Amino acid sequence: MGRAVVGVAVTVAVATCAVAAVVVGRRVRSRRKWNKVASVVRELEEGCDTSVGRLRQVVDAMAVEMHAGLASEGGSKLKMLLTFVDNLPNGTERGTYYALHLGGTNFRVLRLQLSGQPSPNLEHDVEVERQPIPEDVMTSTTEDLFNFIASSLKDFIAKEPDGSNISQDRRELGFTFSFPVKQMSVSSGILIKWTKGFSIRDSVGRDVAACLQEALTRKGLDVRVAALVNDTVGTLAVGHYHDPDTVAAIIIGTGTNACYLERIDAIIKCQGLLMTSGRMVVNMEWGNFWSSHLPRTVYDIDLDAESPNPNDQGFEKMISGMYLGDIVRRVILKMSLESDVFGPISPKLSMPFILRTPLMAAMHEDDSPDLREVARILNDIFEIPDVPLKARKIVVKVCDVVTRRAARLAAAGIVGILKKIGRDGSGGITGGRSRNDMKMRRTVVAIEGGLYSKYSLFREYLREAVKEILGQDIAKHVILKILSLTTAALMTLPLSIFVRNIGR
Repeated sequence: MGRAVVGVAVTVAVATCAVAAVVVGRRVRSRRKWNKVASVVRELEEGCDTSVGRLRQVVDAMAVEMHAGLASEGGSKLKMLLTFVDNLPNGTERGTYYALHLGGTNFRVLRLQLSGQPSPNLEHDVEVERQPIPEDVMTSTTEDLFNFIASSLKDFIAKEPDGSNISQDRRELGFTFSFPVKQMSVSSGILIKWTKGFSIRDSVGRDVAACLQEALTRKGLDVRVAALVNDTVGTLAVGHYHDPDTVAAIIIGTGTNACYLERIDAIIKCQGLLMTSGRMVVNMEWGNFWSSHLPRTVYDIDLDAESPNPNDQGFEKMISGMYLGDIVRRVILKMSLESDVFGPISPKLSMPFILRTPLMAAMHEDDSPDLREVARILNDIFEIPDVPLKARKIVVKVCDVVTRRAARLAAAGIVGILKKIGRDGSGGITGGRSRNDMKMRRTVVAIEGGLYSKYSLFREYLREAVKEILGQDIAKHVILKILSLTTAALMTLPLSIFVRNIGR
């Protein structure tokens, strides 16, 4: 009997030890897998460092690249394209204006009626139609694309009260074209390359305004393409219409770009330009900016290598809405490969661009206690069900790191522009006055695009970084003015205004 009791006790002890070993083993494995995930996040944070010191290095690099791009063709990663626009609207414009906007996967047609008095709500004075560009048209031929655009305009005009006279009434048109173009005049420009998913090879090297004009003629429309303008120039015009202190415009949406007002004598590569205002709007094409000071991670390197345009648009790939969601996807995939915190590896995690930035933003800004929106998106997009709350919090952290880096780099780019034109308190890249000696003028930067206007945390991080870089005393003179997106037409409203202003 005694031996039996001892045997049972030994058996129980062994079983207890075995259970304890299993429990301990599970805890060790659990700790190990969470440590692996934490290591991935820590490496991401280190790789995305945007300390004020680094940002100021980016500011200096941006200003220097701008100067180099103005000095000679091909002298910089920034194209610094001339627009031949020196007159910006001021609210005294009168008449009916037409504009087309081709800026991405959507195309807009609009008509604007101006009374000659500044209007605080331009969107109330505009009629607009928006149409998606069929995917096959985005990769078809020049003729197919511009026939589609011309047909859309014809249908738009036909809906007007006098639309029956579409072939008789002469109209003039402003064309917003949001792709890199070498401007030859205010109404002509040669396409340098396509971006944003377009790939129409027979268009490159051709005058896009002439291509549109030919399509309008084919459709029987007596419409003259009187102005070809980049969408950033349109944004600057809207800003200047409302506030004459506007000196630069930034678009931060699916893609990103910037333009600003430059002194004619600073445009060294085109000596002898005669502009009555003594200045010209320069389209920077800043998406292609690059500097060794930009904090690049392995995720950026892989994204770039797998993109249709490797080693191109490096700045855009770090800050624009087209790419932020995919950077987050790549980090989640890395964590899934390193551990099983997300369960079995979902094949959807290997699909490029399956996570769109608006959904990434929704996860980032999920303020519910259990992060329900994060769980829903991970399930709906990646087919990863039942993600633990701890893992959901890590996903939010990843979104935060990627977004914060993007916003702060965009802020450094903006301050770089201000430095180039002497509006950062330093007197410009060749100025010698100290910040204390420099009397800062009120300086407005117009910003447009869904990433900035709809993503509140991105906007907050960008504004915060501008203040950090400039310092409070200088930053109080710099106003970042968001442009309303209550109507899709707003971006293109001023382009047709150029038609008559420039033609005078």
